[in-house]
Amino acid sequence: MRIAPSSHRRGLLALAFAPLLGVSLAGCQKAPVAYKGMDITGAEYARGFTLQDAQGQVRTLADFRGKAVMLFFGFTQCPDVCPTALTRAAEIRQLLGTEGQRLQVLFITIDPERDTPAVLSTYTQAFDASFIGLFGDAAQTEAAAKEFKVYYKKVPTGSSYTMDHSAFSYVFDPEGKPRLVLRHEQSAKDCADDLRQLLQQFA
Repeated sequence: MRIAPSSHRRGLLALAFAPLLGVSLAGCQKAPVAYKGMDITGAEYARGFTLQDAQGQVRTLADFRGKAVMLFFGFTQCPDVCPTALTRAAEIRQLLGTEGQRLQVLFITIDPERDTPAVLSTYTQAFDASFIGLFGDAAQTEAAAKEFKVYYKKVPTGSSYTMDHSAFSYVFDPEGKPRLVLRHEQSAKDCADDLRQLLQQFA
């Protein structure tokens, strides 16, 4: 007949094996990912868009499943912020090496009045042939900006105008979920490090 161990003995056994169990359990847990950008995993905004590309095809995030997506709102006549952001995006793809093929960069215009499909296509491909420009009418543009909490405003300049706007890049994982917001001042290397970590989770 098997004799059950006393409560005292059970307590000693538990204390003896606790460190071993702790090591075992810790080994099974993944270390949390520390991003340099802002982690927005689980966000209730920046969930998607419905716009058109330069060929007139309706595009949504679902079109890019399997790739990480980096998305930026701007306009082609922007003198500084937009070209800087897209130059950085091209550098990020290069820094990622072969993994750069798993990154799709999208540029959404906040100035559809002047950014025609032809203008958008020429502009985005000047930075990288894989970049895609997207546009909508005034209402669609406003809806997309609102979903991403993007600020933009037309500012008169003499006989013309410019556009004031926020300058964040949004990153989606290969399943189409919002994961990161990259600040304009972050370096290409820091952004590439973040994207590499994100892509490794979907290897």
